[in-house]
Amino acid sequence: MATGENPHLARGHRFDPSARGGGTLVGSWAAGWTEYPERTCLVLGPEHTLSYGDLEAASRRAAGKLRAAGLDRGDRVILSAASSVHLVVAHVACLRAGLVVVPTNTAYRATELQHVVGDAKPRAAIIDDPERAEWIRGADERVLTLSPDLPLPDGPEIELDGAAPNDPALIGYTSGTTGQPKGAVLSQHNLASSIEALRLAWRWTSDDRLALSLPLFHMHGLGVGLHGTLHAGASAILLPRFEPDAVFDAISAHGATLFFGVPTMYHRLAESPRVGELSALRLCVSGSAPLPAELHTRFEELTDQKILERYGMTETAMLVSNPVDGQRRPGTVGLPLPGVEMRLRGDPAEIEVRGPNIFAGYWERPDANSEAFTADGFFRTGDLGALDEEGYLVISGRARELLISGGYNVYPREVEEALAEDPRILEAAVVGTPSPEWGDAITAYLVTANEEEISPEAVRKFLASRLAPYKHPRILFRVDALPRNALGKLQKHRLQGGRVLEKE
Repeated sequence: MATGENPHLARGHRFDPSARGGGTLVGSWAAGWTEYPERTCLVLGPEHTLSYGDLEAASRRAAGKLRAAGLDRGDRVILSAASSVHLVVAHVACLRAGLVVVPTNTAYRATELQHVVGDAKPRAAIIDDPERAEWIRGADERVLTLSPDLPLPDGPEIELDGAAPNDPALIGYTSGTTGQPKGAVLSQHNLASSIEALRLAWRWTSDDRLALSLPLFHMHGLGVGLHGTLHAGASAILLPRFEPDAVFDAISAHGATLFFGVPTMYHRLAESPRVGELSALRLCVSGSAPLPAELHTRFEELTDQKILERYGMTETAMLVSNPVDGQRRPGTVGLPLPGVEMRLRGDPAEIEVRGPNIFAGYWERPDANSEAFTADGFFRTGDLGALDEEGYLVISGRARELLISGGYNVYPREVEEALAEDPRILEAAVVGTPSPEWGDAITAYLVTANEEEISPEAVRKFLASRLAPYKHPRILFRVDALPRNALGKLQKHRLQGGRVLEKE
């Protein structure tokens, strides 16, 4: 499909990711700060707002502090903290100074966090938890650990916003099938291209206010919510965490027009007696996990909102979306966004994509890169797909073993390896149980020593120092043996409902 014919583009609009700010994320932000410094950028409470001019000045000062502390262009900086204005300023300052941000889940435990430190080799970490700061220093004592308010002396005025389009901006870590997460390197141009496509497709304007309760260590909250707000010259009501009442209050008190969430959030919103208040929004977007078609339908009945479902990945930012002006089809993720080429190859058909938003490769992983890309430059997503009768993409499965629980990716292999460290457990197999709230409820089948019973509480306690809580099994079964074929290969499809099926 030619770019000019993309169904997401309004009449007379064309997709040009380099038109604003030279095709870099920081360039587009800098253009906005010059044009509308008085416009509200962040809403932080009933009487506390931050203008674009305020953010420019605060991030300029923060960038000077970081440079004075010894950080230079290309250095990696871990950002792992709860949402706050300080975190936003620090993130923006890092990118303006040419540093490379490594967003890291605040739920990571010591082993997970130390893997990121050892792999990315950061010069600094901006973190809000003393225990996690100790874990980082334990992995590399040279890493400078700072709280998000950057308690450092002021530094000199430095040149900002000079990044080139291909300069790295983010390294996002994705869980790997081998249990070792890989760092996807996204450039300034990758991020700018993706967010410009969304600005056009979602009709994102300076009049919009986003109720932003997604965490800022995830592509959905950071790469879409925050980056998109700044790119569009819009504003965001920054919520420290997701709570249904806080979302409703953002609508009534601050005039929110947008809400982005994961299916688990929409499930909880639908259970609230205030759910009808969401009818005041212009647009509700769901991503990071498949949205059940029945929840889509129920939500529309309760709110008159047709949730717009989309599809993206850490490695690619956003790829596909249902249209704003057009049919939003439950059970589908929509049509390719401007600039994105998509094809389905193989049997079963894997989704492959190419475009300016696609990352160039994994951090220091040439082996993984050779497997991830085709000879003609398409990225293999690892997701299986099909097109419905209207050409909308349906995610039909996964070519690689992956569960999505509450919007977060969980690779069973990583959980199985952690469980195997427990001396009470001889074998473990991890699968997903369909859940209307979680998507995949992490489920573990365990063979224990001497047929010993083992409680869910005991398993969670053992995993507490090894895995983030969202990776812990929510359902646990003890079995006498795991099902295997004649060659000894584990057959997970024969695990069901707490028992091992005798026949395939």
